[in-house]
Amino acid sequence: VQLVESGGGSVQVGGSLRLSCAASGYTFSRGYMGWFRQAPGKEREGVAVFDIGVGSTYYANSVKGRFTISQDNAKNTVYLQMNSLKPEDTAMYYCAADRDARPRPYEYKYRGQGTQVTVS
Repeated sequence: VQLVESGGGSVQVGGSLRLSCAASGYTFSRGYMGWFRQAPGKEREGVAVFDIGVGSTYYANSVKGRFTISQDNAKNTVYLQMNSLKPEDTAMYYCAADRDARPRPYEYKYRGQGTQVTVS
């Protein structure tokens, strides 16, 4: 399984970015896809999760109402649409996947290399 993130960059406060996570070797019929982030000197934070089997989504309180996770089965890709970005959203963002449920996306079995998001 390989996960490749893209779409990170620098954006002004209040701006938007859309992160993409292209998956190969992973069946999108079931399991979980998620995003987590880590900023320097801070703990990892689970940001969003997409339950593939039922189509449910879950968000950290810190991003609820601003971020949206979605999936495109045809492209084997998961997206994280980030709106109303704040300086505290600055972090390396990682995509993760697992066939089994785990409490937090940074505990998933597979993860990408990350994409940097900087908000200033």
